[in-house]
Amino acid sequence: MERMSSSVQSWVEEHKLATIGGVWASAIGASVAYSRRRTPQRATNLRLIHARMHAQALTLAVLGGAALAHHYYNGEGSSKNREADLDYDFYSQLPSATDADGNENDRWSW
Repeated sequence: MERMSSSVQSWVEEHKLATIGGVWASAIGASVAYSRRRTPQRATNLRLIHARMHAQALTLAVLGGAALAHHYYNGEGSSKNREADLDYDFYSQLPSATDADGNENDRWSW
């Protein structure tokens, strides 16, 4: 079971958008089927509106769970690595907005 869950997890990591799209489409189908079984007299367009709302709520929950999982698995040491990746020297290479006399540089004027 451990091997299967790790392979599923690696597939989901590689195909994030396809997974979210699949969850969304499954939620639409399940909601329409449930609505059709529960209240058959409801109009089709109303069923689709409710199904879309249910699918959006489920998609937001899945995205929130994915964000939490990402933070949980990658949050420990990533802040140190992120600071090392930032290049603060980029801003020192830009020309200054004013010259030594305080006059505005032509490059920065509108």
